[in-house]
Amino acid sequence: MKKLLTLIAMMAMCMGAAAQEILGDNHSMLRLQQGQKYLLLPIQEKEEIANICVLDDSNELMQRLNVRLAVDKVDYYVPLQLKKGMRLLDITFHGDRRQTGPLKDFACWREMKYSNTFDTQNREHFRPAYHHTPLYGWMNDPNGMFYKDGVWHLYYQFNPYGSQWENMTWGHSTSRDLIHWEAQPLAIEADWLGAIFSGSAVVDHQGTAGFGPGAVVAMYTSAGSAQTQSIAYSKDGGLTFTKYAGNPVITKNAPDFRDPKVFWHEPTQRWIVVLAVGQEVQFYSSKNLKEWQYESSFGREYGNHGGVWECPDLLYIEDSRLKAGAARSNNSQSSIPNSQSGKWVLLLNINPGGPFGGSATQYFVGQFDGHRFTCEDSPSETKWMDYGKDHYATVTFHGAPEGRIVALPWMSNWQYANQVPTRQFRSANGLPRDLGLKTVGGETILTSTPSPEMAALRGAKVKKPTETCEIVVDVKGTCTIELSNMKGERVVMTYDAQEQEFAMDRTKSGDTSFSEAFPCVTTAPTYGAVRQLRLFIDRCSVEAFSADGSMAMTNLVFPSEPYNTIKVKGGKATIYEIKN
Repeated sequence: MKKLLTLIAMMAMCMGAAAQEILGDNHSMLRLQQGQKYLLLPIQEKEEIANICVLDDSNELMQRLNVRLAVDKVDYYVPLQLKKGMRLLDITFHGDRRQTGPLKDFACWREMKYSNTFDTQNREHFRPAYHHTPLYGWMNDPNGMFYKDGVWHLYYQFNPYGSQWENMTWGHSTSRDLIHWEAQPLAIEADWLGAIFSGSAVVDHQGTAGFGPGAVVAMYTSAGSAQTQSIAYSKDGGLTFTKYAGNPVITKNAPDFRDPKVFWHEPTQRWIVVLAVGQEVQFYSSKNLKEWQYESSFGREYGNHGGVWECPDLLYIEDSRLKAGAARSNNSQSSIPNSQSGKWVLLLNINPGGPFGGSATQYFVGQFDGHRFTCEDSPSETKWMDYGKDHYATVTFHGAPEGRIVALPWMSNWQYANQVPTRQFRSANGLPRDLGLKTVGGETILTSTPSPEMAALRGAKVKKPTETCEIVVDVKGTCTIELSNMKGERVVMTYDAQEQEFAMDRTKSGDTSFSEAFPCVTTAPTYGAVRQLRLFIDRCSVEAFSADGSMAMTNLVFPSEPYNTIKVKGGKATIYEIKN
């Protein structure tokens, strides 16, 4: 009997959040109980956002959240961590009362729960097996990526309070092999300067910023009523950050002023940051990461201007002839040498304006002298890094070993990212890829090849495709590859040897009903003859690469069951299982 009473008491504590206090047609307060780690908030995605102010014992504002609280049914839960001093939730709803009914009857009051745990066990049919995803919630741009002491650090735009875009925070994952990721606590959370938008991180080996040698310094956009640039520093290798008291460090009267990418420029002995400003990028320089001087702008007359420019990155890539002997110590301040024998590549993400609608990544090749970027291509030319529909916000890791340039994309498209058929989480990263340069007909092309760490996942040869596999196709001229399942869902890929063009048709790939923009055929130039294709299949994606990296194509797919049949005409396929 005593055990039964204890169980009933525990259930009561975990079920009711507390009686809400209705203060109007759209206003309520909730007094928080103490003694539990989380308040589990019930989410209904179709509802309007409710604004939540978290108050402490002195009625001071601790936190602001925008949450789609459940009105008549619960899609899933998200955890609000109950920090010391939290006392009251002041909640304002914005839905139409004529449609949603009285506030007192909302499902959220019945369904809120206190708990010491939050279940992150995978409940999603389409969660990838070997691509990085958040444990729960929404993810978009990769941020602040760096490599230090054998660990890859990936931060990302994260909404901890729902699986659609909102409440931008830096989430954090770490890996020792670029494939298997471990979730870490939130890294940088919103403050009164604004939400934490995209940015970058560097290891300040020499301690130029005054935070100590080897400190990790993150630079990010504070997105409030204006977009300004702020910094934070970490003395524990990037696990926890302290915001700089002098923030913001760069301000400008511009509505779109964001996504700082920082690197050390050895020839001029200064830090350089490249920022997206409307439809151009701007370069600033600094000796200490705190005080910045404007240098120059680029892009008004170059490339694609179908949308806002975002998430820039400026890379120095050595000539392939010299790359074999180019490895440098990872303890140096930078991977950029004094004597330059290569070229600079400016990555520039754009939304909308992609070649098949929505978001995509373009790039420019040229030279950078520490002050100004000079493009070698025609202003009217647009070069795309990846010709798939789901490759965006691509940036590179700071300090990658052996002089490698390692990039990671967000694997989605803003046309439908909030609507793809998952709930527990939304969005994954594409495969990590090593970047290089290739000359084709006198023109410099950026190459993307799956990072060599992917080789460790290749398992035994199998006869049929599975939901997680790598397919290597040896191509003999024009080639057609069809992946299909018993439901008649299929992805058809075609290489036209004469036109030197690769295409992927996902119009009948599975569930396409969530967006008119999803079913499509994407095409890409191959910049030469293709001898071999590498296809990486995961539960919700198909990524295709030519073996030399001249062509890359990343596309989401949502089949109701795995593709288990392959037909190849004009080539021979070898299928490898992927071990994870």
